[in-house]
Amino acid sequence: MEKITEKEVIDKLKTVKDPELGIDVWTLGLIYKIKIDEEGIEVLMTLTSPLCPFANELIESVEKAVNSLNKGEARVEITFEPAWQPSDELKAMLGLSS
Repeated sequence: MEKITEKEVIDKLKTVKDPELGIDVWTLGLIYKIKIDEEGIEVLMTLTSPLCPFANELIESVEKAVNSLNKGEARVEITFEPAWQPSDELKAMLGLSS
């Protein structure tokens, strides 16, 4: 089996949209780290808010997208350190003032 690349993982993450914002988790900056090893793929991510009503749905969508790359296990870990902050470019996309 060919080794999965970080770019392939990122391409899959770009297919997972935040249900509220309609923007993918990669572009939103919710993905902090991707680790690929013999056990599978680990994704460290955050949410737009600790009270995100779509947290479980979003985590499941990320796991499903990443699992589609291989037969290994996708492991998604959530962190709020550092807290998510939208970039200036993202604020402009969302129509928010910077």
